[in-house]
Amino acid sequence: MPDFRLRVFQAVARHLSFTRAAQELYITQPAITKHIRELERTYGQRLFERRGNRISLTEAGALLLRHADEVEQLHQHLTEQLHNLHGEAAGRLRLGASTTISQYVLPAILPGFQQRYPQVELTLLNGNSEQIAEALLAGQLDLGFVEGRSKSRDLHYEPLLDDELIAVRQATPAGPPAQPLPLAEALAHPLVLRERGSGTLEVLEFALRERGIRLASLSVAFYFDNTEAIKTYLEAAPQALGFVSRRALTRELAAGLLEEVPIAGLQLQRQFESLWIQGQPLPRPAERFLRYIQQVITLGNNA
Repeated sequence: MPDFRLRVFQAVARHLSFTRAAQELYITQPAITKHIRELERTYGQRLFERRGNRISLTEAGALLLRHADEVEQLHQHLTEQLHNLHGEAAGRLRLGASTTISQYVLPAILPGFQQRYPQVELTLLNGNSEQIAEALLAGQLDLGFVEGRSKSRDLHYEPLLDDELIAVRQATPAGPPAQPLPLAEALAHPLVLRERGSGTLEVLEFALRERGIRLASLSVAFYFDNTEAIKTYLEAAPQALGFVSRRALTRELAAGLLEEVPIAGLQLQRQFESLWIQGQPLPRPAERFLRYIQQVITLGNNA
């Protein structure tokens, strides 16, 4: 089995961040630093240049990264071949999912998969749809899940699950509007939106563009890189309006913290999709996971 310190090094090299590497591997940042220092002592070379809060690979670090990737691929290939002798799925499965999916869809599915396939070691990268596509193309992921309309010709996309964005605001004593608000009236509110590169913003921007409305012409109070921040902001900002996946609002709507605001003529339907490198077969663990999540979704839709 490859040295865990190499896993740590690869994570830091991918993110160029000790903090994000710690988040990916579920260990502390001091532990990350310890493993990197041990590697540097082992090889007698500095692996990263540190300049303030930024780091970059040294020449020795770039060389080690190439060989560490080769070691990981050989280990993965060996593991798959050994378990294929018995028709089992095993090895490392690197998943990536855009924020809504990683927060509100996958957490309920992962435990069942782990119970069924205990030999598969899962990691999950959380980013926006653009970042997940880039990580796949860079060979950092085996299977991704995204939301949005943009497509890369180098990636294969398959529909996974329907979703809907809805407008929400801080709950009011009078409750949600009895009639849908005119679009112009709704868009006159300060808007709270996801960041550039997110599938959520892309769906909204496309729908508005079809109606001749440019996002730049609207009053945007804040762009956030996650849905939880949008919901918390809206709870404290009575004049603001946000657009959030319905799947992310179960608790807030039930608790009366936020309320849905129907908007006349604005339906924001979208699809979550699975994706992987075009023309390449999925590794066995990724193929097993895709099949498993499709079965879970089908059973849920039929329940």
